[in-house]
Amino acid sequence: MQSSLFDLSSKVALVTGGNGGIGLGFARGIAKQGGSIAIWGRNQEKNKAAVEDLLSAGAAKVVAYQIDVANEEAIIAGYDALMAEFGRLDCVFANAGGPPGFKSVFDMPTAAWHEFLDVALHGAFITLREGARHMVARAEAGEPGGSLVACGSLSLFQGIPGKQNYAASKAGIGAVIRCMATEFGPLGIRANVVAPGLIMTPMMGDEKMQEAVAGHFAPTVPMKRVGRIEDFEGIGAFLCSDASSFMTGETITIDGGYMVRP
Repeated sequence: MQSSLFDLSSKVALVTGGNGGIGLGFARGIAKQGGSIAIWGRNQEKNKAAVEDLLSAGAAKVVAYQIDVANEEAIIAGYDALMAEFGRLDCVFANAGGPPGFKSVFDMPTAAWHEFLDVALHGAFITLREGARHMVARAEAGEPGGSLVACGSLSLFQGIPGKQNYAASKAGIGAVIRCMATEFGPLGIRANVVAPGLIMTPMMGDEKMQEAVAGHFAPTVPMKRVGRIEDFEGIGAFLCSDASSFMTGETITIDGGYMVRP
């Protein structure tokens, strides 16, 4: 592969929840530019399929680890394994999470609130914190740089009935990212949020359900369609590459223009 603005042949990225959906789309963008990728996911079967997918897309190297990001010890052990395997870390995409699952706040048991935040907020925070630790060590050794990325959503900006757990996790991790952008900026480490609009993934249901949802919501989007995981390949490559070296503290919406409708 010829060197280019988005050449990732020397980069190593970690993508949590990278075995499907938006995480896999992000990882494919890195793979297509020749990067190496570590995937953290709980489903071994999906992990194996994602490794084959990313190698076929052009990744230099892909390793999948069965990691539950709700467990701090598992995260730290996962980073130890990643560093032993790859020797460096250039990008972290904290993406692991799940669907909100409730129509009203009154349907949401307290246990479900905590369980969701254990992954989508606390797990994302620890993943980013420990990833930053490795980037800071590298910077202090004389090689500054790195990219921390969190998966947000339009619930950062909009109120959605019954999705308080989901919105709270996204708003919280957005605040974490902005704090990290200011703390690690002097070391060339940037931190940003990607906020997807409505994206068709298996999390949305089976094929029939996805078609129904897309048909209902597409007319409300200026681009007259809903999103696909392929729409995250470009932003994945950009945020992992040195082309984004002066972008930090930002929230980037990938929503077909939904948030700027008149």
